[in-house]
Amino acid sequence: MSEKQRHVFVYNKTRETFLAFRVKVADSILGRLVGLLGRRSLQPDSGVWIVPANAIHTIGMLFSFDLVLIDKDFKVVGLRELVRPFRITWPERHAESVLELPAHTIFRSRTQIGDQLLIERYEARKPVQTGAFTNGDAAESGNLVDHGPVVPIAPQSAGSEPRRSRFATTKTH
Repeated sequence: MSEKQRHVFVYNKTRETFLAFRVKVADSILGRLVGLLGRRSLQPDSGVWIVPANAIHTIGMLFSFDLVLIDKDFKVVGLRELVRPFRITWPERHAESVLELPAHTIFRSRTQIGDQLLIERYEARKPVQTGAFTNGDAAESGNLVDHGPVVPIAPQSAGSEPRRSRFATTKTH
């Protein structure tokens, strides 16, 4: 019997950056046991959230990844960058769950110990109806928003000199 996969996104409220947009929730015994086993890599902006866990192993894995350990309030209590295959991480005493994320995610998101994360489930929005509307129909249906005229931005000509900062001073002798 296969269970329906659930996904969440992970946002660092402290740094105002996203860690991942499509993280699989592994909260069953089998899901926690398997984790990333059998995968050759992680897709960008994806990952696995193992609940509960305070340490992991990478025996049988084929790639390196980043590990974020979080407590029950979704506060970062541990970070492990570029965890290599065939390793066992030390347990983090205050961690309640771990996020396995693509390599360099911690660096790109500037995540640090003590940061507050927001982990929420994906909610699909109702699809917007497409079709030919007149301006009156669009306002009545509530599906289209008039943002006004589109004004193109003129490209910078190749012959023009690049703009310089007023703080940049150069000596020419």
